[in-house]
Order: sequence, then C-alpha cells, then structure tokens
Amino acid sequence: RIEVWKFRSMRVDEVKTDNVVQAIREDPRVTRLGVFLRRTSLDELPQFINVLQGRMSIVGPRPHAVEHNEFYRSEINEYMLRHKVRPGITGWAQVNGWRGETDTIEKMRIRVEHDLAYIRNWSLWLDLRIIFVTILKGFSGKNAY
Repeated sequence: RIEVWKFRSMRVDEVKTDNVVQAIREDPRVTRLGVFLRRTSLDELPQFINVLQGRMSIVGPRPHAVEHNEFYRSEINEYMLRHKVRPGITGWAQVNGWRGETDTIEKMRIRVEHDLAYIRNWSLWLDLRIIFVTILKGFSGKNAY
C-alpha cells in the first residue's frame, strides 16, 4: 500500500461512501484547472516524488485504489500478480488505450492482461518504448479525465 502523490484536480466529495468513485468524462467534481491538468496528464507529475522515494517506478502497472484491489482480486484471475513489481506512472495498458475509467469488469480484465504481459515481457527496451509512446500520446487527452 502506498500513498500516490497527485495535484488535486477535483472538489472533495462531501458524501462519504465505502466505494471508490472514479472520475468520468464531464465529471462535475473536476475543477476548471483540473480539466486542464487531467487532459494534459500534468496531474501525474507529483508522482515523480514517489519514484524518487523508491515507492513507484516510471513504468509499471498503474496503482489502483485499495478498495479496487479488494474487489477485483476475487473477480479477475491473477489480478494480484500485477503487484509483483512496483507500480508505475505509466504502463503498457495505458499506452495501449486502457487508461481512464474502468467501469466494467471486462475493462479491468483487459487492463490487467496488459499489466501481466508487461511483467512477463519486461525489458529495458520495452520500458523505453513505453516512455516514448507516453510522451507522444501524453498530451492527447484521450481517456484522460
């Protein structure tokens, strides 16, 4: 379990629930500045503090909320294997279009398949490729909200 640093881009929801409510496109909780930060992925920049602390890597499976881990571990085969490596700021799933909201088990299953493929096929070349594609796609805003 780690605390992931991010710029605050959403208003704090006053209604407390036990579930993690993911941001969705046109989410009313996202501030005007937050829309810009999220579309450009600049809200992720503070995570480099996590990298410098050794808690995260630049490339690896994206960290999920603890509540998601608890839920998906019983819903998706081999879900917890994604925790064999440090979580990353960007990853194989993200550069292949599987970032943003995971509102169905199928979307999460596909994301986890990408995470596990990354772990099985890890190489320095693959990390460099993911970083390069992240830079190219990072400012497009697709599925960033």
